[in-house]
Amino acid sequence: MAPTDQTRTGSQAVERAIHLLNCFEGDDPELSVSELAKLAGVPVSTAHRLAQALVRGRLLEQDPLTDRYRVGHGLATLARPALTRLGLDSAAPHLYALAAGIKITTSLSVLDDDAALTVFQARPPVHFCAHQVPRQRRHLRQSAPGQALLAWSGAGDGLRTDLDVVRRKGFASEEFEFAELEDDDPIRSVAVPVFDRDRKVWGALGVQARCARLDDALVRDILPAMRQVATRIGTVVRQSGCPAT
Repeated sequence: MAPTDQTRTGSQAVERAIHLLNCFEGDDPELSVSELAKLAGVPVSTAHRLAQALVRGRLLEQDPLTDRYRVGHGLATLARPALTRLGLDSAAPHLYALAAGIKITTSLSVLDDDAALTVFQARPPVHFCAHQVPRQRRHLRQSAPGQALLAWSGAGDGLRTDLDVVRRKGFASEEFEFAELEDDDPIRSVAVPVFDRDRKVWGALGVQARCARLDDALVRDILPAMRQVATRIGTVVRQSGCPAT
């Protein structure tokens, strides 16, 4: 049976709503309806209608003072089973213990198309700075977690020269500029692979901080702890729906 105009309209509305939700990817942004319309590429009236429907569904919240929108508690509720299925509930204590021990935020990233997607981060109780928090999504070639994923996943076999060095060292390291910093001190990120029970790379455990702090000496000091925690996490994460043991 051919789809009716009503079916097409309903499907289009769902796709637009999903696109609107994707505009909130990042560090908990709050967006006005005009900003949403621009990001989603829809008229303001359409953005407003979709955003209000998402508010009623608890997927978005609207600040009563500013009228700006943010991610709602309903999304966290929906995401919870997926995070549990990945084993992040069990991995979290190890990440927080590592962060407290090395006094740097730790994060877990997984492969998502051509990007390293941060799925969890643990901040230390002291010595925390905002630039320790990784971006939610970075191109695989532009971050240490991405390079670690490439090096051990086989996805980057065409780039053997760079990735051979990463595999030989056992970790990836990358320096980049952090736009929010007022000085010229760049950020350094370091990552080690996380393997599942079949020795397939599941993700990457990473840290990042100013280069002046995360120098070669500190990297040498924290790498053993990072590898130990990566091994522990590898016993609780899941690969292809099968629990690692």
